[in-house]
Amino acid sequence: MSIIEKNILHIRERINDAAYRSDRNPDDIKLMAVTKTVECGRIIEAVESGIDIIGENYIQEARRKIEKLGKEVKWHMIGHLQSNKAKYAVRLFDMVHSVDRIELAQEIDRRAKSAGTVMKILIEVNLSGEVAKSGIVKENLFQFVQTIASFKNLSLLGLMTMPPWSDDPENSRPFFSELRRLRDAVACRCIEGVSMNELSMGMSDDYQIAVEEGSTIVRIGRAIFGERS
Repeated sequence: MSIIEKNILHIRERINDAAYRSDRNPDDIKLMAVTKTVECGRIIEAVESGIDIIGENYIQEARRKIEKLGKEVKWHMIGHLQSNKAKYAVRLFDMVHSVDRIELAQEIDRRAKSAGTVMKILIEVNLSGEVAKSGIVKENLFQFVQTIASFKNLSLLGLMTMPPWSDDPENSRPFFSELRRLRDAVACRCIEGVSMNELSMGMSDDYQIAVEEGSTIVRIGRAIFGERS
């Protein structure tokens, strides 16, 4: 068994444990492999070990990998997306996690319409207030959701967030809990065309906390592939 396969098995075991602690079904949690700077051979190894969702941060890097590896797995855009790259995102990705402004949503919708498809998206929410992080502020979330609901070629499935870095995973818990609260508040409004089934939160250091707080997609890079060079 390779190191990558061992790492994936270990992560799945810890996801299962966290799910059981919070009275959740482990099958409801999806494990995404984040592959920024990871070469294709190691990505293939992860896929052969059961990974079926790949997360990429940059259009050019993703395009190169998708051309080589194909789309037998799902490819998700998790990095900041410029509006002028939306046309590529629509062709390359199955879901965009980082929609955080109306101009971007409009452009994805326009490009998806031209491509004859409906693009799955998540709204990125900046709960920490860090200016270096993307995402809308929570005070604007409900209006943003209402606007996105009017776009016929977008399918809003949930929310995403990134808490501030900390060497104590417990410090992420309030941010994960708040995102779940916001998701539930949006869901209660029963907005036509809006689903709030997905919460994309939790990375290598804090994914167990995220699962306990309701995450449905954990985004794991280092814990699968090791430290980036």
